[in-house]
Amino acid sequence: MNKRTDKFTVNPGWLLPLLAIAMLLSGCASLGKGAAEAVLEKSENEDTRQCQVWGEPFTGIETELTQKNKKTKVLFVHGVGDHIPGYTTEFLEKLAKELNLNARSEGQKNIGLGTPLFPGKNLGNLRVTHLLNEQNGHELTFYELTWSEITRQEKALLDFDTSGEYDFRRARINGLLKKFSNDTGPDPIIYLGESRVPILAAYAQSFCWMVTRNWEDLPDSGKQACLGLDDSSADRIARDNYVIISHSLGSRIVMDGTQRIASMLATPEKHFSSKQKMTVSTKAIQALQNKRIPFFMLSNQLPMLQLGRELPEVAGQEASYCEPNGANYNKRMLREADVIAFSDPNDLLSYGIPPGFSEKYIDSRLCAKITNVNINIAKVMDAFGLADLANPMQAHVGYDQDDRVVAMIARGIGNPGASPLINKRCEFVKEVK
Repeated sequence: MNKRTDKFTVNPGWLLPLLAIAMLLSGCASLGKGAAEAVLEKSENEDTRQCQVWGEPFTGIETELTQKNKKTKVLFVHGVGDHIPGYTTEFLEKLAKELNLNARSEGQKNIGLGTPLFPGKNLGNLRVTHLLNEQNGHELTFYELTWSEITRQEKALLDFDTSGEYDFRRARINGLLKKFSNDTGPDPIIYLGESRVPILAAYAQSFCWMVTRNWEDLPDSGKQACLGLDDSSADRIARDNYVIISHSLGSRIVMDGTQRIASMLATPEKHFSSKQKMTVSTKAIQALQNKRIPFFMLSNQLPMLQLGRELPEVAGQEASYCEPNGANYNKRMLREADVIAFSDPNDLLSYGIPPGFSEKYIDSRLCAKITNVNINIAKVMDAFGLADLANPMQAHVGYDQDDRVVAMIARGIGNPGASPLINKRCEFVKEVK
């Protein structure tokens, strides 16, 4: 077995279908229909799901919306599995309601992503929606990155396995689980192979469009490339507010992608040739260096997907890069990156961020601060006192549908403007050094 194959023998994407099989065998088969309905009814009536937050208080998106003469922009990055544009619709509608944004653009803008780094290669789709409140003037531009186009062609290698020639030989439930496994399992492997840089380029392009253009300036459609941060973008970068949201593997993509941007801004000559026409303006870099950007990571996977990987280009130097009197303070990328990591203890593929992780495994130029949100997404059912059961699938994929998660992203926690739902259902503990 070669080194690369051996490295990925234990694939996190396989765990969900295996666990689903175990649930079917040990749970559903042992409960009669009436008993199962009784358990489910009890779980519906008694919502005892936990929600604890440890770290720094944060204000959420709403506070930024109220700032006059500033635009608020949100970028969402998906995780494993094939996605198509529009996958954030339910989340976006919940977020709009929580923020009282009662009007929206008649349509969306869909930018086919490209870059001079990979001429002719399609990097996915950036779907942009504009939301607003016509009474108070609050507005938000929402950018949805779909990078599945990059991995779809590689995953087609497995299509034969779910074709009619093979699939009819499986039990029906096993066939469904096999389709799920073939859709989600390969993505972490593909990401750590040759497609990693194109996926990171798709994120960089999305970030570039977000920070350099307002809604009215964006192209409506067609394949486009954002060609960097020039002086004309500096005032917009200094003025506007940015928020990044990711799910599952998206947490690794977002962190790797932001660290890659930090490297590009610090040493553009290492990443771009003179023929690639990418602009990096000193004035725009300085504007970015004064930004605080929150990163909401749903079903966070940073610790697991750090295993076996190289350390960041710059690590363990927070004081040098993030303190105003530090020797490298003028070489930071951001003033502060607030990493808010959501994980359900019953989600076998998500993790909190342990103490010391950011110092060793997150690029010091991001000046990261960590807040952990330990939250039950899936309801825990008491099976007649014999065992507790929570659906691990729902625990992994249900974050963006959960009202508490949406309320926390919208209005934060540990501040006077936090949602009554959060004040009632979530416990906040401020951590101090």
